[in-house]
Amino acid sequence: GGFFPSFPFFSDAICNFVICNDSSLRSQPIIFNPDFFVEKLRHEKPEVFTELVVSNITRLIDLPGAELAQLMGEEDPKLPGANSTASGFFRSLMSLKRKEKGVVFGSPLTEEGIAQVSQLIEYLHKNLRAEGLFRVPGNSIRQQILKDALNSGTDIDLDSGEFHSNDVATLLKMFLGELPEPLLTHKHFHAHLKIADLTLFDEKGNKTSTPDKERQIEALQLLFLILPAPNRSLLKLLLDLLYQTAKKQDKNKMSAHNLALMFAPHILWPRNVTANDLQENITKLNNGVTFMIKHSQKLFKAPVYIRECARLHYLGSRAHTSKDDLDLLTSSGSKELQPLKSQKRSRLDSCHQEETQQRTEEALKELFRHVHNMPDSAKKKKLIRQFNKHPTALTPGSDVPTSPAPRRTRSRSFSGLIKRKVLETPVILERKSRDTTPEPVRVSKENVQLLQKCGSPAHMCHAKLKSLEGQKEESCRRIRARLLSKDSSSL
Repeated sequence: GGFFPSFPFFSDAICNFVICNDSSLRSQPIIFNPDFFVEKLRHEKPEVFTELVVSNITRLIDLPGAELAQLMGEEDPKLPGANSTASGFFRSLMSLKRKEKGVVFGSPLTEEGIAQVSQLIEYLHKNLRAEGLFRVPGNSIRQQILKDALNSGTDIDLDSGEFHSNDVATLLKMFLGELPEPLLTHKHFHAHLKIADLTLFDEKGNKTSTPDKERQIEALQLLFLILPAPNRSLLKLLLDLLYQTAKKQDKNKMSAHNLALMFAPHILWPRNVTANDLQENITKLNNGVTFMIKHSQKLFKAPVYIRECARLHYLGSRAHTSKDDLDLLTSSGSKELQPLKSQKRSRLDSCHQEETQQRTEEALKELFRHVHNMPDSAKKKKLIRQFNKHPTALTPGSDVPTSPAPRRTRSRSFSGLIKRKVLETPVILERKSRDTTPEPVRVSKENVQLLQKCGSPAHMCHAKLKSLEGQKEESCRRIRARLLSKDSSSL
């Protein structure tokens, strides 16, 4: 029950997130509205929500005390022409029209009123090509018939051909013009004038005449958030329609500016005022509505920092009330969290490496056992040779060494890993003969160089013996020569 649950804008604004036990629907994609917490905060804690949004509006535009109090609803709006004693024909006519209240026309926005008017908007979406749409008036008799039908709640078949698109367009403007206050409300009037003045600054900090579109969009997003919910819902429907109409201006000859001239008096101008009452503000107001039409697809999304503040509010974390605070938190928080993130990442990497190494070791053990238990074959010999390629490779079958081997430096080879993890002790890998092989003699660098020049010690001894034998033979030859010489002299 109540106003909000059955209201069409409420279901759209909250979300289409449904928990469903029907297995046939579980495969459907879940659409989550990013503004869910924003809408939740707006409906459950309107005072907190309004303070959050208004604090950011005042960051963008300068609102004096009286205008801020009017925006907050603490004071009645002071509007142009309100104190004027002039009573022109136009003002009297509009007052008379609003006194004749019907169920839809001339009454405050209601669920039934928006449902009836949405029929007009839906019909116009299908008939946007009519030239002069919203500018060319329709037939007054057909309009009255249609108006009476909407007021009485009668079902209307707009596609029957009885009504023209100009009849429907004129009736939509009439509905907006007969509302007790403009669609954008009297409270927001001065804020819209200030938004129109938002311009860019040059390098020296001086104001320029170039509009600051980004700030204007942000300010309108915030201002639309604190509109009454029915007004915001109908405004979105209307701006969508005008946006699509302007996209077809090559057919209907109605640009965004032309449409703004038609609708600004109905959705933004204060009631009971004339163009003379507004004077220099008319251009600002018309340009403001033109801007809304052109950027309508961006204006009904809450700024990111408002979404984040609303989310943090419901998650019990510290909520920040402005974009600047949120930016500051993000920048400082990221710097503080960086070392923590790197530490966590290094711990995760270390755990991952240990787990991977453990699995590798287990796999190597299993592989060695499998090879060792294989029956003797050429394949087994080949696998064992592969294990024995490295100096520290593992010899299958030598589960426990018969004698302690000298301690070796740790090997990081594949076979060395198997040796350490399977047998748990170092093993000499060379194929041993039954006799023990003496340890190799360590030689110095100088000895190595000498050996390279002179050859091996055995070779040196053999050469020396040959030299001695040669010397002995030479001595014998000389003695024989002397003896022969003596014998010959004696003869």
